[in-house]
Amino acid sequence: MRPDPSAPLAAAAARRHELTRAKAIQALRELDRAGTPVTFASVAATAGISRSWLYTQPDISGQIQRLRAAARDPAGDIPAGQRATDASLRARLSAALQRNQSLTDENARLRRQLARALGEQRTARTRSGNDPAP
Repeated sequence: MRPDPSAPLAAAAARRHELTRAKAIQALRELDRAGTPVTFASVAATAGISRSWLYTQPDISGQIQRLRAAARDPAGDIPAGQRATDASLRARLSAALQRNQSLTDENARLRRQLARALGEQRTARTRSGNDPAP
């Protein structure tokens, strides 16, 4: 019995397919990490593969579509590894609220000091007879 002559071709095609998948996935990671817009064209150009092949791969095309949708989100311009967590945003909000409260208290204290100084100034003018008010 003769060996199947198409077996080496099938093996080569499978290796080429896996290499192409690896290039596409690597390109997706690089583009997302760099904060570059992820599109079918940018992934194809970065990986050196065809756009039409990307559309035939449901998992890769789904990932591209998810990253494109995330780019429409205001936080989408920031690479995933650099986006703020909910905990850090809450901590920043808490610090901002505390700073706001301290500035409000300082503002109230300064207003009281100014009112007191203006009152003392008016009293001094009244006693010296230089008060223009009746």
